[in-house]
Amino acid sequence: MKLLLIEDDPSTASFIVQGLAELGHSCDHVVGGLDGLTAAMTHEYDAIILDRNLPQMDGLTVLTAFRAEDRDTPVLFLSALGQVDDRVAGLNAGADDYLPKPFSFHELLARITALSRRRSGGKEAETVLTTADLSLDRMSRAATRGERRIELLPKEYQLLDYLMRHAGQVVTRTMLLEAIWDYSFNPGTNVIDVHISRLRGKIDAEGETPLIHTVRGAGYRLGGN
Repeated sequence: MKLLLIEDDPSTASFIVQGLAELGHSCDHVVGGLDGLTAAMTHEYDAIILDRNLPQMDGLTVLTAFRAEDRDTPVLFLSALGQVDDRVAGLNAGADDYLPKPFSFHELLARITALSRRRSGGKEAETVLTTADLSLDRMSRAATRGERRIELLPKEYQLLDYLMRHAGQVVTRTMLLEAIWDYSFNPGTNVIDVHISRLRGKIDAEGETPLIHTVRGAGYRLGGN
């Protein structure tokens, strides 16, 4: 998943971002409410985690302004304001869920996963992606090619997931950087090439038909020739 976290407490934000990264999810972190609203309006996210008490603009105002633009991205309030009236105010403002602090990371993850799945009609968690004899189970994060099991590191899983969701299409380095690393690196970086090379070594074993192709001057494409 690609998530946006609008949270001004550094320890809470670090805890969430690190936990999500360890599971292979990407998360943009913004501190202020106004900056958060700008990020939410500028980029596409599977879900937004939003605090109530924020500098620049409070969470209720952020959400109200966001919904006023007919944006339907799922939003979960994560706030120390956890009384019934607080939760009702958040839900009435357009939040899809409300989790009071202190919280369990596993519960937070379960809730945002459910919101993302609900938005996609329940298809995302159930989908098994296939290209030729390559298969990726997005629930178990298991990749196989034929009868061969492929062990993937978190970034390799994210790369393969993105490539398989865009199978047959050319994906640029910029697209991969924005989708997987959350922001644009220096255009001269070779981080994408390094990770693609490692992924290709696992996907395209000796004697197998190559599936990951470099499109010179453009990017990469997953699929047969």
